Amino acid sequence: MSDEEPRADGTPEEPRHDESGLDLARSIARSLARNPVRPRKGAQRRRPPADPRVSGAHPDDRDPQLLDATLGRLVAEQGWGEEVRVHGVFSRWDAIVGRSVAAHVTPVSFEREDDGGRLVVQTDSTAWATQMRLLAATVVRRLNEELGDGTVRVIDVRGPAPPRRAPRWVRDGRGPRDTYG
Repeated sequence: MSDEEPRADGTPEEPRHDESGLDLARSIARSLARNPVRPRKGAQRRRPPADPRVSGAHPDDRDPQLLDATLGRLVAEQGWGEEVRVHGVFSRWDAIVGRSVAAHVTPVSFEREDDGGRLVVQTDSTAWATQMRLLAATVVRRLNEELGDGTVRVIDVRGPAPPRRAPRWVRDGRGPRDTYG
């Protein structure tokens, strides 16, 4: 049977329920359109009491905050600004020193001292250790541009670690025939 056909007793059949809820919204809108609610004359609108837990129209500290702003405030409150910037250098090392240098030189640690900091780097060969010692002044200047003046004072260059002893070795031998360190 369709929605328009009457029942056997002559009354129209009720429409079937729409699962989406749109039929309910339409019926409420139609009833409000026929009988609008009007305030009584002389009656003022009551304002709900101010609830201190509910935020108003303007932003305040109780509103949801962006993660970036919250982390920035935490870093500033704890005094971690310099450490965060220094560790940012570790993640952007290749952009700061260049890809060719970054392929052979890796930052290991940063030690803060009273008159500046000491950056410890590890190289993969003695030739790159020598090259990094020659580039140290330029890299210190570049790091201080990134981090703030006087943050890095010295770069401590460490060469590659010597190989472990082989299963067969000779006491007082000349070693692996390379200058390590």
